[in-house]
Amino acid sequence: MRLTTEHADIIRQTARRRFGGDVRVWLFGSRVDDSARGGDIDLLVEIGTTPDNSFRESVAFETDLQLALGDQKFDILLRHPGIPEAPIHRIARKTGVEL
Repeated sequence: MRLTTEHADIIRQTARRRFGGDVRVWLFGSRVDDSARGGDIDLLVEIGTTPDNSFRESVAFETDLQLALGDQKFDILLRHPGIPEAPIHRIARKTGVEL
């Protein structure tokens, strides 16, 4: 996994502050492959409740991460009861690493 323990902790803590204690976060994509180079930080964030505005919450979470980790490129998939399960969610969980 090409993410420091410190960065993984910051992502987890930031997700808990934004979405609550029952949040689950997976890192997936190229950052899971130790032999790859570069790449953005792909995250699947699963929360137990449906937010009023999923897009706003996703953008706010990305902003929180930018402030905490600096200028990084994030791709965030937000999954909650109001969003039907999609193939990308299953792929992210299967190939990713839960933080």
